[in-house]
Amino acid sequence: MHRVARAAEDEDVERRRRRRWPLLTAVAVDSVGTGLYLPLSLLYFLKVTDLDLATIGLLVSVTTALTLPVPIVVGRLADRFGPRLVVAGGQALQGVGFLLYLTVSGAGSLVAAVLVTMVGSRVYWSSIFTLIADHADHTGSGETKDHWYARTGMIREAGAGGGALLASAMLAFDSTGVYDGLILGSALAFLAAALMVVLAVPALPHARPPTNGPSGHRALLRDRPYLALIGTCTIFALCSTFLALSLPVYVVQGLSGPDWVPGPLLAMNTLLLATCTASLTRFARRHGARARALTWAGALWALWCALSAAAVLLPAQALVPYLVAVVLVYTAAEMISGPATNALAADAAPAGSRGTYLAAFQYSFAVANIVAPGLFGLLFSRHHQLPWLVVGLLATLGAVLMLRLERRLPQERQPAGAGVPESAA
Repeated sequence: MHRVARAAEDEDVERRRRRRWPLLTAVAVDSVGTGLYLPLSLLYFLKVTDLDLATIGLLVSVTTALTLPVPIVVGRLADRFGPRLVVAGGQALQGVGFLLYLTVSGAGSLVAAVLVTMVGSRVYWSSIFTLIADHADHTGSGETKDHWYARTGMIREAGAGGGALLASAMLAFDSTGVYDGLILGSALAFLAAALMVVLAVPALPHARPPTNGPSGHRALLRDRPYLALIGTCTIFALCSTFLALSLPVYVVQGLSGPDWVPGPLLAMNTLLLATCTASLTRFARRHGARARALTWAGALWALWCALSAAAVLLPAQALVPYLVAVVLVYTAAEMISGPATNALAADAAPAGSRGTYLAAFQYSFAVANIVAPGLFGLLFSRHHQLPWLVVGLLATLGAVLMLRLERRLPQERQPAGAGVPESAA
């Protein structure tokens, strides 16, 4: 009798594990599409239009800003209809947008292509974390949301990195045909990912908004702890954007270091994120709650800033190994913060409004991506050490705020099928 029960339990666990692979594969294919486009970025428009770089940059920035209200609508759609088809819709829009890139010849067609692509990107990023949270709840085999977010984050890094490497190699040929081929590859990857989500990712139960009482945005605007969480995590998101922005400029102009150094250091960061995030997440979850892990991440970012500022004191021969250690500190903070941030945001959201809450939470990353380039440029132009002072103080503030916020957030939930409390997983 016990053997039959054990066999049934093992079969159920295996079934749950099989159900998670379509989503993980769709994330991988989607990420390859992103990676194929990354090295092109503005270069493609310079190749296929007569517009100058300043005009292209302005058009892309303004068009991107027009898509900022999209998450407000997407969250409600995810709550009402479930996130699966919303995610697929976002991927399909990105695929169509990249197909429109192949028709770009001037300002009007450029704006149209970028608008469709960026709307699709907003739709995707405003719903994918809800879909992952639903899968963690129903197909996780006892795994926490942290592990799900860590795994999907690793897949995204690996897929985007692989796609970017392939695209960089192809760009050596410097022909319009190669550019068009990479754009077409991106489009097909997004469309294939959307098809996979529709056909292979299982439709799982998703709590609907309550019929009585406030829900959605009305509930969110009254939820002061969650709004404080969004504000605090905006600080951490700002920290997480600063490495790629600051490292090349600071090494070459601030430290007079070799211009070959930033590339390998950024590649090391990507490689570690793609291979070690799950292990470090598992370690962090064994030793504390998510809010405490984010406090550690804030402290590590503050240490990274202090070490970066101190690099000016080093002799030239010690600079490269020192910068390796500095980037390792930053990467550890990023590996801890990513899964913990998303899992904390998912579990702090009411079940019936999870889509709305997590879509709103994405504004922390949107604001950081908008603010970070201008902030770094302004601070670095005043003094080469000023960015490290300001960002270090912000990271310390975020750590302190997270400690105070920990007591006001809902208790962490136990995943379905877990044999131990999630805090001990």
